Amino acid sequence: MKFITGFVLIASVLFVLLTVVPVSGYAQLGDPGEDPDAQVPVDGGVILLIAAGVGYGVKKKMEHRKNTALFVSGKM
Repeated sequence: MKFITGFVLIASVLFVLLTVVPVSGYAQLGDPGEDPDAQVPVDGGVILLIAAGVGYGVKKKMEHRKNTALFVSGKM
């Protein structure tokens, strides 16, 4: 069990290092003459993620209400 836990830990650290470190090399300073008040557009992907999160929250809330109603009514 210790071997598996150690292997998973090492694999996780290597995965993070191999994915995050090379990406940090692409980071460059922006143009110093940029407008600091420029607005960033909200892309469709962000809206899709927010909608998915809201849908998941509603689903979980309805499941919780259903389970609570069954427990209170004694049918569980």
